[in-house]
Order: sequence, then C-alpha cells, then structure tokens
Amino acid sequence: MKGTVADSPLTLRFARLRAQGRKALIPYLMSGFPSRRAFREIAARVLEREPDALEIGLPFSDPLADGPVVEAAGQRALAQGGALASTLDDVAWLARRFAQTPLVLMSYFNPLRAHGLARAARESRAAGISAWIVPDRDLLAGDEVVLPARAAGLDVVPLVAPTTPVARLDELLAGASGFVYVVAVTGVTGARRGRRFALAELLATLRRRTALPLCVGFGIASGRQAEAVARLADGVIVGSVLLEPLLAGDGARGRREVVARLDELRRGVERTRREP
Repeated sequence: MKGTVADSPLTLRFARLRAQGRKALIPYLMSGFPSRRAFREIAARVLEREPDALEIGLPFSDPLADGPVVEAAGQRALAQGGALASTLDDVAWLARRFAQTPLVLMSYFNPLRAHGLARAARESRAAGISAWIVPDRDLLAGDEVVLPARAAGLDVVPLVAPTTPVARLDELLAGASGFVYVVAVTGVTGARRGRRFALAELLATLRRRTALPLCVGFGIASGRQAEAVARLADGVIVGSVLLEPLLAGDGARGRREVVARLDELRRGVERTRREP
C-alpha cells in the first residue's frame, strides 16, 4: 500500500508544484461554520484565491486535536445540524464550481464508522473529496480506514507529530498517500504568533523514509511563519487563523479578513518560490 493513489488529484497537484518550484498552501475551513450557507460562500471565496488544496473539517462533538478556535467552530456547526451528509452535499456544490482544486476531508473516526466506512468512502469520492485525514485513528490500527478509502480512490493522509516514535514511522507511512501532515508542535491546533519552529530534524527524518510531500500545520499564523515553514517543507496548512475572524459572525468584515489573511499567507509561501 505504499505510495500514492495513481494519478490522484493530490499527486498531480504536487507534481505540478514541484515542476514550478513552488510550495503548497492548504487552508482549512470547518464545514457548516459559521452557518451552512455562509460556509459555502466563504469556501467559494477561499477557492477563488486558488489554494493548492482545501481541507474541510467535519464537525465532531469530542475532538482530540482541535484547539479552542476550531473546537468553537465545530460546536457551532453541530448546533446547526452539521453532519457528514450535509458536508458532502456542500463539498459536491464546491467541487462542481472549483474542480481544479483537491478537496480533503478531515474527519474523526466515529462519524465515518457510524455511516459505514466503505459507504462513507464511496460517497466522499462521489462528492469530490480527494483524500481523508482521520486524526484519531492510527493507520497502524489495521486496514479499516486505508482499505475502503483506497478502494474508493481516496488518498489517506497520516499525521506525524514530534512525539511520533521513529521506530513506528516506516509502518505508519506504508499506509499513507497524497501527502504527510506534519504536526509542527505538540498540543492542539491554534495560531501561535511569534513561535519559532524546530522542524528541520523531523522533516529530514521523514524524507529518508518517504517520497510523499511533507506539509506542515498547527500553529502557523502569519506570512512570515508560513514563509519560514515553506522553506523547509513542501506545503503549509493553516486553519485557526482563518476561522478566528468568523467567530463573531458571518458578516462581510469577517469574510474580508479571512481573504486578507489568506493572501498574506500566500505571499509568505510564494517568497520561497524557486526557478524550476
């Protein structure tokens, strides 16, 4: 099961980025937040900025890796009826309009299991999802996530943290495809302004073990931080810093701030561009 799903949207996107000497920017939005209608509109605005992929979080009642901003967004989405079916319906709406951008579903394990993993995988792919991230299910725990995802044509993206034992990396990466989500810090998601990242050693360890792109998330809040991370990694993942302006509501001011922050992060990533 090593490698990538052949010619998957993520595989093709990262191949194009390498040919262009560019690094990926992958924003994260919570499905159904601040409301279902607002999510569609905000996601469309984000996708109009042509990110390299969009990660969409499925709201869950007991998140383990989410910081206060993402958790608050998820709770609000749940209160308005957010679920897998409505998320996939919104994904399909976005995929029809922005077919060029890979869409990645970040879901905890229980909603997928309750829906039926094989069914959830098939419906995810039919809606336009390119990959799953399941942060609370170790890919070493068996093939219950990887096999149905692969059968449906989905990549399966693992999370690797600074605390992941080196002895487990080879087996963990054997079930991975698409890219590797590298957790920059210990703890939960959330912007950490001014924090310096010590990633070089972890990324070097991973590069000796996989040819998959390495994308770094957790704690990236500014263009300067995005630039610093992109100089080391193959991509940058950002979430809390984009959701934060929407906690006060879904008005025009918050939406403008989301786009402004995304543009700042893009400028930081683009400063690392090299001539191919």
